[in-house]
Amino acid sequence: MKNKYNMTKEDNIFFAKRKLADNIYKSANLEGIAVTFADIYAFMNNVNTGKISVDDMLKLKGLKDAWEYVLNSVDEKLTIDYIKKIHFEICKGQNIYPLGDFRKCGVGITGTSWKPKLPSECDYDTELNELFNISSEIDRCISIFCWIQRSQMFLDGNKRVANLIANKEMIRNGQGVIAVPVEKIGDYMVRLIKYYETNDMTELKKWIYDNCIDGIN
Repeated sequence: MKNKYNMTKEDNIFFAKRKLADNIYKSANLEGIAVTFADIYAFMNNVNTGKISVDDMLKLKGLKDAWEYVLNSVDEKLTIDYIKKIHFEICKGQNIYPLGDFRKCGVGITGTSWKPKLPSECDYDTELNELFNISSEIDRCISIFCWIQRSQMFLDGNKRVANLIANKEMIRNGQGVIAVPVEKIGDYMVRLIKYYETNDMTELKKWIYDNCIDGIN
C-alpha cells in the first residue's frame, strides 16, 4: 500500500487533537454507542444534554481518556501490555471484568457463527511481531486495526481498542488517522464479518484504505 499522507509526528498529533470529537463520535458509533455528533460536541465541552445514558457517558469518558493516554504516549513501544493499558483506559468504571486483561471465556460475534479462540490458545506477541514485519507504514497500521478486532482479546471494547492502537501507530508514523464513517458502518461490518470468517483481511484493508483514512499534506 502507498502511504496517503507523510505528516510529521507533531503535525499528526495536532491534526488528531483537532479531529478528536469527530474520531470519538465515529469510534463510539462503530461500537454500537448511538450518539450524534452534537451529543459528542456537548460532551467534549463538559455539557450534559441529558440525551446520553449513564452507561454510554462512561464509555465516552473511557474513549476520551484513552485518546489522551495515546496522544501522551505516541512514542511508547507497541506491546501486548500497552494494548492492555488501552483496554483499561477505555473500559474503566464500566463493570468490565477482567479489566485491562484478556478474557477467560468464549464470546459470540453478532452476525456470524464464527467464534474466536480463547486468548490462552493464542500467541499474541508473535502475531504482533509478524505484523511489524510489514514494511509499508499504512499497511501495517491498517493490519493491526484488523487483527485486534478479529482477535477479540477482551470481553468488551475490542473495536475501540483496535481503533486507538491503530491510531497510535498512524500518528507515530505520520499517516493521519483511521476512523470508519458513521454512514458506512453497515458496509464496513459486512466486510469485517467476512474477514472474521475467512481470516483474509485483503478486501477489508483495501476498503479501509479507500474510505477511512484522513489527514493533511
